[in-house]
Amino acid sequence: MGHTLDMTVLESGKIAIVGAGSVGSSMAYACLTRGSARTIALYDVNEPKVVAEVLDLAHGAAFTGASEIQGGSDPAVLEGAHVVVVTAGAKQEPGQSRLDLAATNVALLERLMPTLLERAPDAVFVLVTNPCDVLTVAAQELSGLPAGRVLSSGTTLDSSRLRLLLARRAGVSPGSVHAHIIGEHGDSEFAPWSQARIGPVPIREWRSTRSARFTEEELASITDEVRTAAYRVIAGKGATNYAIGLAGARLIEAILRDEHLIAPVSTVHDGYHGFSGVAFSMPSVIASRGVEQVINMQLEPDEERQLAASVEALLATQARLGL
Repeated sequence: MGHTLDMTVLESGKIAIVGAGSVGSSMAYACLTRGSARTIALYDVNEPKVVAEVLDLAHGAAFTGASEIQGGSDPAVLEGAHVVVVTAGAKQEPGQSRLDLAATNVALLERLMPTLLERAPDAVFVLVTNPCDVLTVAAQELSGLPAGRVLSSGTTLDSSRLRLLLARRAGVSPGSVHAHIIGEHGDSEFAPWSQARIGPVPIREWRSTRSARFTEEELASITDEVRTAAYRVIAGKGATNYAIGLAGARLIEAILRDEHLIAPVSTVHDGYHGFSGVAFSMPSVIASRGVEQVINMQLEPDEERQLAASVEALLATQARLGL
């Protein structure tokens, strides 16, 4: 079965990215430039494409530090990876929802998982392919792994979009905004404003010399802008890739470095807020074994109703797929 992953910082860690499309290649590029891992492997069944991407990335080695990039169409390139990131799948077309992709990409995952488990049995698996929540459930069922070792990027990127918009409006840096998008990574996601802060100040109480208080209408408009952001990017350029590449690199680092980073990722829940057998995003502690703990957010009654509606949308899709 291979060696058990150490609960320590993996200075020589290896990551494997499955899929050399725009998202997978952007993530490999982000990992190289950030020094996320010692070895970065890119795997795709399209050999000319993956070989070309690896060559292009490797040609910049003089500018990126000590990381090594390798890859190909042979699953052997996955061997011994500490983190496996799945980006392969049919991509979202303009006007198509993430859930519309479900059946196609679940079928792909059913073909992929045995190979991934054989080559990297001790890895933490991170799903980026959409709809990532439903695929997380499928991957966990197919693998039989503990729920914490199978997660998706979930609303990590959505939360980054949220913080950017709030920061611009409030006149502060995004890093000073503490707010999350939770639930489905998709049309039913939402921001629990009762838990949002700018610095130590609750979002609804924030005001400064540069900005007045947020109105409820403003907060609703910001949430809607976050919810539709991917659709706007896809309409203009066909895919979202740079920001999700950076988000994935950050999660990879948290795992390899055993950081105990809190990020809103999606994993299969067992009794969380009364929900089981479904994956959705909540702020979670990310360490060397994946999701170590899901934070128990104290939601207001209306926020609990929004979370329930989001979960119901996911469960309806799972039911259609037999998950």
